[in-house]
Amino acid sequence: MTIAIGNDHAGTDYKNAIVNHLKNKGITVINHGTDTNDSVDYPDFVHPVAKDVEINKAEFGIIICGSGNGANMTANKHRDIRSALCWNKEIVALARQHNNANILSIPARYTAQQQAIEMVDVFLSTAFEGGRHANRISKIPVC
Repeated sequence: MTIAIGNDHAGTDYKNAIVNHLKNKGITVINHGTDTNDSVDYPDFVHPVAKDVEINKAEFGIIICGSGNGANMTANKHRDIRSALCWNKEIVALARQHNNANILSIPARYTAQQQAIEMVDVFLSTAFEGGRHANRISKIPVC
């Protein structure tokens, strides 16, 4: 499995912890995020993640910024991307089960680092339920 990850300055420490966690599980990670805490513009690091998922270079994406909102809005501008802003494991599970989310947006300023790692694990281990949810997803317009 290959995961693309991107972050702005608010998510650098989280990104590093998540990358280490994923690599320890044998997962390949494509790092598009900044490696410093110097202020940067999140779209510069989110668009490449969304593109990797869009063209199937990565199965899933993880994006991290302060609130998670800007990164999430940016990712969702891409065709066939269903990025979900999540702040706990229950929301993550529902985003995968009901919305077939393919990118997880994490709000670094509103989640603990260990919580974020647990959210990533739930995201990667939860399957889309399909059925009535697939019909609903088909009604989301593609730009």
